[in-house]
Amino acid sequence: MSQSMTLARPYARAAYTVASDAGQTTQWSQALAFSARVAGDPQVATVLGDPRLSREDAVRLVAPDNAPEAVRGFLGLLAANGRLAVLPEISGLFEQARAEAEHIVRATITSASEMSAGELDTIKAALKRRFGREVEVQTAVDASLIGGAVIDAGEVVIDGSLRGKLQRLQSALAG
Repeated sequence: MSQSMTLARPYARAAYTVASDAGQTTQWSQALAFSARVAGDPQVATVLGDPRLSREDAVRLVAPDNAPEAVRGFLGLLAANGRLAVLPEISGLFEQARAEAEHIVRATITSASEMSAGELDTIKAALKRRFGREVEVQTAVDASLIGGAVIDAGEVVIDGSLRGKLQRLQSALAG
């Protein structure tokens, strides 16, 4: 995984620079996300690894129909260098650069049960105060948390779940 990230980093930086200079970060973001999903599919990955697949066919396979020409050129460069397999990492790093430039924190809130809109708004406001940035939230449900929630905002993870509290209590009693 770290080797993939190392390979992906310069491509992601270059892609973000080109997209930003052209004022097309949203279009690039959507195109790279689509291409990453396609390239990340195990069956597609097998086809992309076939040396008989031409560069043009590889680009046609992974590029969305409405992709800007510069994105198609970028995907062609990846294909020529045998780097289409790292598209998921490139897309993720591109999104990180975009969020940083737009001063956005992306957080995933995993709760034991579905949260109400009011609860989400309260958490979002608290995260905005904590980070001093706009916050985009994704939600997930994991019943094994028993109660509460886990907030993952990149480098910051806040575990307010009942399962997490029980684990911490168990460790304290055992140690």
